[in-house]
Amino acid sequence: MTHEQSQRESGGARMESPDLSEKGGLKGGQPQRSDERLFMQLLAFTGCTDAAAAGAHLAAASVPGVLYEDLNDPQGIALLSVSGTPDLFVDLVRPACKSGVFASYTLKPNYTMFGRTYSLGYEPDLEDALIGRPRRTVFNPDWRWAVWYPLRRSGAFARLPADQQRTILAEHGAIGKSFGAADYAHDVRLACHGLDRDDNDFVIGLIGRELFPLSAVVQSMRKTQQTALYLDRLGPFFVGRAAWRSE
Repeated sequence: MTHEQSQRESGGARMESPDLSEKGGLKGGQPQRSDERLFMQLLAFTGCTDAAAAGAHLAAASVPGVLYEDLNDPQGIALLSVSGTPDLFVDLVRPACKSGVFASYTLKPNYTMFGRTYSLGYEPDLEDALIGRPRRTVFNPDWRWAVWYPLRRSGAFARLPADQQRTILAEHGAIGKSFGAADYAHDVRLACHGLDRDDNDFVIGLIGRELFPLSAVVQSMRKTQQTALYLDRLGPFFVGRAAWRSE
């Protein structure tokens, strides 16, 4: 072994592995960490004339998720599938979307979205933030309407100091919290870095009892610094009403 090879190997041995765990705030005086996340995928189709038949097919295939009727396509539907492991989307969802009544539908790839839940670092209950709350939100039978869309922040945001980023995100988050407290709109936030065909950063789901408040929260957020100054792109928007849920 040469001296150069020895240096490379010894240097590699000293290199620490990246910490990929999600981190929350203190709970019982102890910092919270988790390696569990939820993955969600939205697949939109057209050519469906019977959403009930599509739901029955998904139920028979034991697909965990929600089926939406597309507001803007008379023959449109979308499947939101949910899993703690990405393998399910290949092993179960993929075959289900190629068989039965789905075999006659046409995929609308522009509306495909995929992402994972993530922490902000100060959640009081990390497990609920990553797993419990997102599941309750998408599966709540009283919250029928949904708006799903991807977004990409501009590079300028990433170059801002951390404290300025927090201030900008707090302004954005305060609007979401006020709509949630009033039971007007509830959000699901997913990171999609490296998982998105168009190189987006996040997927956002707005879920609620009625459609108008979901539009209103998007309108309100247009005035925030994040949306007005630091978004590179937003959308396309999928708008639908739940026709079937696995839970």
